[in-house]
Amino acid sequence: MENWPLILSVVILLLLSAFFSGSETALTAASRARIAHLARQGDARALILKALLDMPERLIGAILLGNNLVNILASALATSLFLKLFGPTGVVWATFVMTALVLVFGEVLPKTYAILNAEKMALRVAPVIRWVVRLLAPVVMVVEALVRQMLKTLGADVTRAHNVLSFREEVRGAIEMHREQTTQPARDVFMLDGVLDLRELTVGDVMVHRTRMKSIDISRPPQDILEYVLAHGFTRYPAWENSPENIIGVLHARDLLSALAGAQGDISKIDVRALLLPPWFVPEHTPLLDQLTAFLRRKTHFAIVVDEYGEVQGLVTLEDIMEEIVGDIADEHDRAGHTVRREGTAYIVDGAMPVRDFNRAYGWSLPEDLATTIAGLVIHEAQTIPEVGQVFTFHGFRFEILARERHRITRIRMQPVDARKARADEPAPEDA
Repeated sequence: MENWPLILSVVILLLLSAFFSGSETALTAASRARIAHLARQGDARALILKALLDMPERLIGAILLGNNLVNILASALATSLFLKLFGPTGVVWATFVMTALVLVFGEVLPKTYAILNAEKMALRVAPVIRWVVRLLAPVVMVVEALVRQMLKTLGADVTRAHNVLSFREEVRGAIEMHREQTTQPARDVFMLDGVLDLRELTVGDVMVHRTRMKSIDISRPPQDILEYVLAHGFTRYPAWENSPENIIGVLHARDLLSALAGAQGDISKIDVRALLLPPWFVPEHTPLLDQLTAFLRRKTHFAIVVDEYGEVQGLVTLEDIMEEIVGDIADEHDRAGHTVRREGTAYIVDGAMPVRDFNRAYGWSLPEDLATTIAGLVIHEAQTIPEVGQVFTFHGFRFEILARERHRITRIRMQPVDARKARADEPAPEDA
């Protein structure tokens, strides 16, 4: 009976070890965003937990100090007990028994439970941990000062310590981590990615290139201009004079139709030039987030994109930016965009289709930083303008040139190499 106090003490210390180990895991694994949300709603335990998480060094220091104290004390008492029971060999028995007990009941079991129930456990232990932090604060402060001084002696500048990952990188990492695990639709994941990409993408990545830009020659008769506007169905058109590079204004279809109604349907009475709105020119390297903010501030949805030399490169609209977040926005008047046709494991695509759009639509991982379009990616990798029939293999995919107009690739067959069971040494490029 004389050994029961020692046994009971060891058991209690193991329970405390489990508490500290589980608390450490739960507090570090709990979602800060979720805790902050509960704190804003007035949850008392969430407010305590948020305050603890705002001082991570003090929190972790107190938990580790408490955990080490109970583990060392438990081991010392167990050694004393086993020395009484087995003599000098009790040290060996105490080492093996306490290692097993601490590992299973003081570490693995509580930490596994804490990982599976992080937020629930963190909220439950927060009030107790707050008192532990207060009680051990003086010792922890001394330990922190000692550690900082040692690090400073070794040349580490702890005053500049900061989180390596930015907020956006942390969010993106969370999205990637849950991409395959989540039951959320892929479109929702792509929308989250799109929001984060706004600062990384530029206007040049999403603009309508000048080769596909519908513009108006202001010198044409009003009847021709009206027919052009009605034929293409867009809301706004760049208007040029003498040369497509000389953009002098923007014609809004609504203004033209209003003027037509005011002229009793007589288009010859309308001075189209007087209807033009001032053009807005933006650099092609403007970040999308900045351009979105500028659109909202100026209350306009249309801008002409120019390069560093002031040459017109294309146009960008508010809709182009929004489509980077929500995907293609189509209405009953929209014409078909870039066509994609499935043929077994292969895809027949328009060469002008953006790489980013294709990746998002079909889950591929083609590099998006080398070129904007599929045709541009092929040209970049081939280092030449391919001929019809040529085949290239790169980035794990096979690209066959199906059609070309002058120097522009218009149609490509794309297929994963694995789907074709191609040999690892397949030449690239090769002649079909």
